[in-house]
Amino acid sequence: MAVTNTPEPDDRDDARKAADAEIRGRCQAGQFDVATTLVIRHYGPELMGYLHATAGNPDLATEAFAELGEDIWKGLAGFRWDASIRSWLYILARNALNQLRRDPRRRVDRNLPLSIAPDVEVVVRTATMNIQRTAVKDEFRVLREQLSPEDHELLLLRLDNKMSWKDIARVMGGGDGLDVDTRAATLRKRFERVKDRLRELAIKHGLIQK
Repeated sequence: MAVTNTPEPDDRDDARKAADAEIRGRCQAGQFDVATTLVIRHYGPELMGYLHATAGNPDLATEAFAELGEDIWKGLAGFRWDASIRSWLYILARNALNQLRRDPRRRVDRNLPLSIAPDVEVVVRTATMNIQRTAVKDEFRVLREQLSPEDHELLLLRLDNKMSWKDIARVMGGGDGLDVDTRAATLRKRFERVKDRLRELAIKHGLIQK
């Protein structure tokens, strides 16, 4: 089973850089409603897919995404651009999901501007339809879901979303007292162990040979 360790660059990198530049320009101009709309349109489907994959519950993922929209709108003014906005968005998404997991009854009174709310609804509706359309899972993806939630998330961020190790360290870090570089190195080693574990599962289930 070949598992690549380094994400291949593609056209999405150029599109992401262009979107980030426009978002940053809007923020610098104080146009945070417009910037939030751009964030939702560009990153919303990706973030919704991440929440679906990690939540294990479509309703929980949808609720977390709705809360995420509010968090983005409120937080953009304070974002300092000392890391990628993509990693910051994943941190917000992860936090929104974890908050709802800790308190399933939690429901935030949301006050998104009317200009932004429709984009949130479109992303939820479109992403959910796409996820349902591709609901048949390949065998390797089923095996990945047998891993611990943290290991599954690590593979998701690195292999599916092609995130850099530093950004993964920012998203999955916190509370360990490590700096970003050290945490990234630790996660990279863990990634190798997870790949070995996934290979063992694939051999056990007859998907590949020794």
